[in-house]
Amino acid sequence: MLNNEQETSAVEMPEIGGETIEPGAELPAPADSDLNISAEGEAMAAGAVENAAPELSEIDRIKAERDQLLDRLARAQAEFDNARKRAEREKAEFREYVTGKVVEQFLPVLDNFELALKSTGTAEQLQSGVKLIVKQMEEILAKMQVNPVPAVGEVFDPHVHEAMGTVESNDVPDQHVAEEIRRGYKLRDRLLRPALVRVAHNK
Repeated sequence: MLNNEQETSAVEMPEIGGETIEPGAELPAPADSDLNISAEGEAMAAGAVENAAPELSEIDRIKAERDQLLDRLARAQAEFDNARKRAEREKAEFREYVTGKVVEQFLPVLDNFELALKSTGTAEQLQSGVKLIVKQMEEILAKMQVNPVPAVGEVFDPHVHEAMGTVESNDVPDQHVAEEIRRGYKLRDRLLRPALVRVAHNK
């Protein structure tokens, strides 16, 4: 059998950095290059965290701006809807006001018609009363700037006249209005309804 010294020499000693480590010897401290590699890894990790932080803050800022824009859009839409509803309400109120003023002016005319129906006078008296009522209505229409369309004796104008036929007449020039069947009216310069007429035709 081999003795203890021979057994020890037979075991190969480990080598670190090209040097054989004797039994019981202290291990050498890590080289500076190993420390540098470890420090670089930590720095890279720290840098990755720092880079991630600005990216997250930028996303939060964009989300905040988006929320503000959506809120402003919702407010603007609500204000627009309120303004539209208010305009429609004011328009309806104005239409009712104008209608009420027109009806108010014609109420006396209706009263006079009712008095004429209750009258027990002669036909001549009734006719005279109806003429007064018609005159009253024409005065009201004139105040509202509603005027009749000139017809009899005027040159036929398809813009304001509607022909119901022709008549032979030597008293009215050709293509002039010879007879008015229904009076037409204008509100200022706007045609409310055309006059129904018959047009003269002569050779």
